[in-house]
Amino acid sequence: MINSEIQTQSPCIEELKWGSMKVKGFPSGKDFKLFPGGAEEWDWSKSNTHHVPGIQPEDVEYLLEKKAKYIVLSRGMKNQLKIATETEDLLKEKGMQLNVDYFIETTQDAHQRYNQLAEENKPVGALIHSTC
Repeated sequence: MINSEIQTQSPCIEELKWGSMKVKGFPSGKDFKLFPGGAEEWDWSKSNTHHVPGIQPEDVEYLLEKKAKYIVLSRGMKNQLKIATETEDLLKEKGMQLNVDYFIETTQDAHQRYNQLAEENKPVGALIHSTC
């Protein structure tokens, strides 16, 4: 990570295409965890994430630990990545509301939503999947 302790703003996505993302200030990658002050490649094997049942609570908890107050979850370019029921339960238990504090969208829409919140200096975190 580059200057992760110095930055507090969530880094913007500069480029997104099938299988590749460029996040400002970080090396290119395929899938990313984005959060206030940093970004890192999202390794699905660490949380045992698969398209079904989908994004795991562990990855969202990581974003919350990094001080994200808004969460954007991408379902992939073709909406193939699911969101595990336990993940949405976690967000609701934290008092977060769908389409207010957290968002579940296709990757293209998640990219736009995330950048908008980041540009407004909101403490936003995201899990972005750049393929299916």
